[in-house]
Amino acid sequence: MNSADVPTTKASTVYEELRADILSAALEPGAKLRIEFVCERYGARNTPVREALNRLAAEGLLLRQEQRGFSVAAMSTEDLAELTRARCGIEALALRESLAQRDAAWEEQLVLARHRLERTPRSLHAGHYEANPEWERLHRDFHRALIAACGSRWLIRYSDELADHAYRYRQRSMQSVYLQRDVAAEHAAITDAALAGDAELAVALLQAHFERTATLLPLPRC
Repeated sequence: MNSADVPTTKASTVYEELRADILSAALEPGAKLRIEFVCERYGARNTPVREALNRLAAEGLLLRQEQRGFSVAAMSTEDLAELTRARCGIEALALRESLAQRDAAWEEQLVLARHRLERTPRSLHAGHYEANPEWERLHRDFHRALIAACGSRWLIRYSDELADHAYRYRQRSMQSVYLQRDVAAEHAAITDAALAGDAELAVALLQAHFERTATLLPLPRC
């Protein structure tokens, strides 16, 4: 490896690890991230750390203020409502396009994604919520499968970015809302409507799925 590639590689590593900590709520919303703290926590020097922080600020996961450094983006009911509206709009468009262009391969992938998700426990513990990384991965795969045939890399990219922010909210609040809904049944209904080619019903069910999540999560107001 060329020595010039090392800082970039390290910056990518810090970016991925820091991003995961923000999305999983391991780092508190509003927490100040001093350069020294990040360097020590992730075992990196100033240059790759600053690169990682700037990337995360561009994604909206960190706030950057002149002379005050970086902090983890705050969370609120108002922000979640805005996020949910954006997600409903983008994914509704992507799902309609996906259904308009669906084929046998898309149907098979969607059925497989739903099947794998249904067979995986939501929580690692039966009595209380403990995040299951495999369920989260398969959950993302399921929602990607729904819109996979839309033919637009931009719609898929925006959907992924919005899903990341929604995941952060879910992880922050899941302890208090776990077992309050039958998510598997919601996924099944969305799948059945999509496979039937009923775009209006599939979109309505998908949007209700997102909106129900937003309604259940207890968050502070701005």
